[in-house]
Amino acid sequence: MGEFKMPSLGSQMIEAKLVEWLVKPGDTVKKGDIIGEIDTEKGLIDIEVFEDGKITELRAKEGEVIPVGSVMAVIDGEEEKQAVTAPKKIPAKKKKEIKKNGKQETTTAAKEIEPSLHHLKVSPLARRVAEDLHVDLNNVKGSGPEGTIHKKDVVAFAQEATGEETFKKEVEIAEHVSAAAEAKAPKSMRQAIASAMSQSNREIPHYYLETEIDMKAAMDWLEEINGKRTVNERILPPMLLIKAVTNALSEVPELNGFWTDEVMHVEEGIHIGFAISLRQGGLVIPAILNADMKSLEEIRAEFVDMIMRAREGHLRSREMSSATITITSLGERGAEKVFGVIYPPQVALIGFGSISPKPVVIEESIGIRPVLTATLAGDHRATDGHTGSRFLG
Repeated sequence: MGEFKMPSLGSQMIEAKLVEWLVKPGDTVKKGDIIGEIDTEKGLIDIEVFEDGKITELRAKEGEVIPVGSVMAVIDGEEEKQAVTAPKKIPAKKKKEIKKNGKQETTTAAKEIEPSLHHLKVSPLARRVAEDLHVDLNNVKGSGPEGTIHKKDVVAFAQEATGEETFKKEVEIAEHVSAAAEAKAPKSMRQAIASAMSQSNREIPHYYLETEIDMKAAMDWLEEINGKRTVNERILPPMLLIKAVTNALSEVPELNGFWTDEVMHVEEGIHIGFAISLRQGGLVIPAILNADMKSLEEIRAEFVDMIMRAREGHLRSREMSSATITITSLGERGAEKVFGVIYPPQVALIGFGSISPKPVVIEESIGIRPVLTATLAGDHRATDGHTGSRFLG
């Protein structure tokens, strides 16, 4: 018997509101399944279950504000074997046929169809729009990863299923409601960020280092490999930098971990947090989990997926709570250098500026090369300048 508790998504988080359960008592779940959505200062977050089993009790109620660490659900892991031998459900096509054959059969089919909604992958924005447009998400085909339903999928389905005039009016209502909900997010998110950064400046003795990196070889390689790819498959500089940071941490692991209870805890897994700016304001820092075990191609795919889900409001709790180090890259915004503030309880933050042409000494002569400035903000309680210099090197 296991207890699922409200996860902590940062040192400043003390509570969150349960928006919706995506499971019910009796449902079988597997590790990594999304079982609900919570509303935090960082926006709507999908919460994942961390063990296999059967949901026996939902203690938290939708709409309830729940403190971090409070039990939200009870999971019986011993029920997993029973779930494997459970009879298969009637296929969707047969359910439709049954619904045509009488009142009693219609009721039975409806009960079987209803739980399927809980297993759909739906972005919070798409769910809100679907409610306002009165769209049954069971009928919508998702275009996102693993069939995730996004707003555009709901809108396209509604447009096809209703008349043009009705559709326009309903979309106006849905977009108004969604915009009003999103407008509240930046303010609370910025307050949460400000609070975390204030704590960081107050408690962490920062030291800063910087170095310049000649990017010619890297940019030449990217140009060559991207010439053989479609636009959507191209590898961008930030993806290469994530891989470079991962490789460096494998050699200098002292910067990969957390400062808690006045002790540095070095983590085995390398989970790279990447700061993503949201269109409506604010930013989030989800992590590419186990980046040290992923190829550059896998990092590229996950990076693209992560940005899309971040801007759709569909990040997962583990992604928001597992980063062992953070990267912030403002090169695309034109900043030449970035001096960041460490996100506690992490002990380091890497900043990347723009890649710009600069004069460089090459074999006793001067040439123009694409140069990137990399900075490191380190926690002097956990490491020192010597360790930081090894990492930047």
